[in-house]
Amino acid sequence: MDERLPRFPEPLWRIGVKEGVQFPPLSEDITCDVTVVGGGIAGITTAYVLQKEGFDVVLLEAGRLLNGTTGHTTAKITSQHGLIYDEYIQHFGEEKARQYYEANEEGLRMIESFINELGVDCGFSRQDALVWTDNEKKLKALRKENEAYKKLGINGGLVDEKRMPFPCAGAIVIRDQAQFNPVPYLQAMSERFTELGGRIFENTTANGVDTGDRPKVNTRSGYGSVSRYVVAASHFPFYDGNGLYFARMHAERSYSLAVRTSKTIAEGMYINADDPKRTIRSASMGDETIMIVGGEKHKTGQGIDTSRHYEALSAYSLEMFPDSEILYRWASHDWITIDRMPYIGPVTEKKSNIFAATGFHKWGMTNGTIAARVIRDAIQEKDHPYRELFTPHRLKADPSFKEFVKENANVAKELIKGKVELTGRDPEDLENDQGAVVRVNGKRAGAYRDTEGCLHIVDTTCTHLGCEVEWNDGDRTWDCPCHASRFDVDGTVVEGPASEPLTKIEP
Repeated sequence: MDERLPRFPEPLWRIGVKEGVQFPPLSEDITCDVTVVGGGIAGITTAYVLQKEGFDVVLLEAGRLLNGTTGHTTAKITSQHGLIYDEYIQHFGEEKARQYYEANEEGLRMIESFINELGVDCGFSRQDALVWTDNEKKLKALRKENEAYKKLGINGGLVDEKRMPFPCAGAIVIRDQAQFNPVPYLQAMSERFTELGGRIFENTTANGVDTGDRPKVNTRSGYGSVSRYVVAASHFPFYDGNGLYFARMHAERSYSLAVRTSKTIAEGMYINADDPKRTIRSASMGDETIMIVGGEKHKTGQGIDTSRHYEALSAYSLEMFPDSEILYRWASHDWITIDRMPYIGPVTEKKSNIFAATGFHKWGMTNGTIAARVIRDAIQEKDHPYRELFTPHRLKADPSFKEFVKENANVAKELIKGKVELTGRDPEDLENDQGAVVRVNGKRAGAYRDTEGCLHIVDTTCTHLGCEVEWNDGDRTWDCPCHASRFDVDGTVVEGPASEPLTKIEP
């Protein structure tokens, strides 16, 4: 690991933020109008919006609120999601491409309105969002995107590369976007939610639903929540009603550094159009302005030496900011649908009282926020302009079918690879704070020796569908390369779709 990098991952957004209220786990069977599962931006916002409408809402979170992707984001609030709008016009048509832009703009306005409503200081500031390229060949793509902006009425267009704060071949902007710190914002929202009568239960893992007119969300503790409606806003839906979400999405890891430098870029949020992916924006840390440098995407469980991704960002931060000092590092885990459009709506056509909000494609701040209104209107049996846009029931031949085949071929490859992989490493060879795939009694296992020298050994067979997990040395987790479940060193589930822990093996 690069000596400049902090030893353990820690997201910037919690630094200096007062710890939020701690909520108890579910300890009895309860009833309500709506059960929302998931303590990130989609779950908290949906719960808050529905509680304000007069529903009795319960929010269940497997760990602590905001400990997942929402707390590990780059926290840009924007409709600028890379070079997507020309592609969306080709795949979905002008009307739906325009709706996607308008939905994300509405999500931005909702966040700004809620910030004012809650009276919370969360570093919200309006910023332009820009995509740039260093590649002359990408300039054609920028020009096509500019034409798409004109067709859709997007507030932006090509910019003079000479006006960029760093050298590039070209750039395109969407104006008047925003950035903020999501942790104090959602802490304030969750506290207002409980003041309105909503109930929150942390450390309560949902692991199934008894369906019917009043579905019951079952939890690992044995207690449950019975309600008229269920919303699965748990990043990956903890219940998919045989909607095969695990086969229609894949998960990616990406990485971020918080960097101190004397050469900060105060204005604008930047993402490149090239690979490897790079993002840059400023952020406030107390009275200081620092820079966030992010990128380095790969499929979860398939970028095995994950420390190298942090090291690549570290080298890039030195290139951009020669006096950079790395303060914090963290990784994000994002689900992406096969057509890159989120799934928001009933999990299946037959289960109209159980909803999913997932697949936000790294842009959960706006997409997760607009999900609250789409689901609210569905529960209230009102038509919503974005209902058909985001419906989970869609499956278009272009590009969805090709991507469906591609994703599942990748899963098959990883399944076979894990079963035939050979390793002769012995657990006793591991040094402190080191993990690896090993052999125990002639069988594949996963071992990690912690900083105190204690050995943790688990069966590496994922409890979802039987793929073999791999060691993630950057985040100290076991990650599944097939469907992106993640587990702690002791086998505890960190991210679904797996709902059961890895089997422990006695050292």
